[in-house]
Amino acid sequence: MRILFLTPGLPYPPNKGTSIRNYNLIKQLSARHEVHLLSFVWSEEELAWLPALRECCQSIETVMAPRRGFPRRALSVFLSPLPDMALRLPSPEFRAKLAVMLGREPFDLVQVEGIELAQYGLDLINGDISLIHPAPSSVFDNHNAEYVLQQRAWEIDRRYPLRWAGALYSFIQWRKLRAYEAMVCRSFDKVIAVSEADRNALHRIVPQVDIAVVPNGVDCALFSSQVPADAYPAPESRIKHEASLIFTGTMDFRPNIDAVTWFCQEVLPLIKKDIFHVHFYIVGKSPPPEVRRLGEDPAVTVTGYVDDVRPYMIHSRVYVVPLRMGSGTRLKVLQAMAMGIPVVSTTAGAEGIAARPGEDILIADDPTTFAQQVVSLLNDEERRKKMAARGRALMEASYDWAVIVPRLERVYSQLKHLPADEQGAVG
Repeated sequence: MRILFLTPGLPYPPNKGTSIRNYNLIKQLSARHEVHLLSFVWSEEELAWLPALRECCQSIETVMAPRRGFPRRALSVFLSPLPDMALRLPSPEFRAKLAVMLGREPFDLVQVEGIELAQYGLDLINGDISLIHPAPSSVFDNHNAEYVLQQRAWEIDRRYPLRWAGALYSFIQWRKLRAYEAMVCRSFDKVIAVSEADRNALHRIVPQVDIAVVPNGVDCALFSSQVPADAYPAPESRIKHEASLIFTGTMDFRPNIDAVTWFCQEVLPLIKKDIFHVHFYIVGKSPPPEVRRLGEDPAVTVTGYVDDVRPYMIHSRVYVVPLRMGSGTRLKVLQAMAMGIPVVSTTAGAEGIAARPGEDILIADDPTTFAQQVVSLLNDEERRKKMAARGRALMEASYDWAVIVPRLERVYSQLKHLPADEQGAVG
């Protein structure tokens, strides 16, 4: 098959959610199919990563991402019928390059990664891009049930007066996204969700659309529990504490900000009552001032960007996922479980992962229970080892990318536009 991927950012290096998913789908598919890429880039420096992507892409085209000023964005929040996400990446150059690529050679399918780029898939579907060759099938990979993410953000932020501006934004976006996301899902030949929970959420707004689940995954060779801890030197002496906890992620993302703030203010003080030497590591790029201020507590370290999260992870005793908003599947949880680190999570944080509560993962949604679960693991090495082994086994069996991508190929085999010989090749 000849597949064209449209991505909102260069899918390399695979160091955050979207790029991890996009890169691993492309890498695995390229072993059996001809993959092409059209991607936005956000700086000239990113172009240095193109040689790595050329190892799995037959051709690559890039466009500098447009920048939208705050006044224009704020105005559109109230005046545009479209949600903010649909207005983030308008680019005549991207549309023109898409038309050139589609005119240069025939593609069997175009896969659109994320709702920001749905506008270009809709241009193709609606005939706004002239085609010389037969129209390719269209696949929409919906990384989150976006309307749910904004609905949850509204429900959390409205409780805090200092967050009411964000709550208002999310309330408006939630309503707009319901309509837009439904329209997008109805338009594409095939829609992919990353979890059963997301598929169920999308079916509430488009019950008639057939939605496939292709979950997020993890590179079990890269995030390995088999590598001894001394292979990853401890980044700093404090991480050798027997009671070290960790959270990783892009730290200017609203759900992550809320998660670490709630944990530091509501949960960590309760843990300290039982384990006074506990230490919490917040690892990830772009922490805003409110996250950096959490590091004023001697029991908290905010690292900012690190080249490799694995040294912090493998030297930590428990991975915490105190997420209260968001949707999709958290790659951070998959990485932690693959590395053999026991996980304590909220229900929202573990959503979409087929882990058994109490066996593969511990679940808690209120501060007291969350603290109790963390303390119970810190005090019980044998239980940590058993949970770690079960989590690793689950990742190897169900969430390694080599297991997941054949599920995507089976989705392709259902496309009506695909020639019969191609359907057999991917089935």
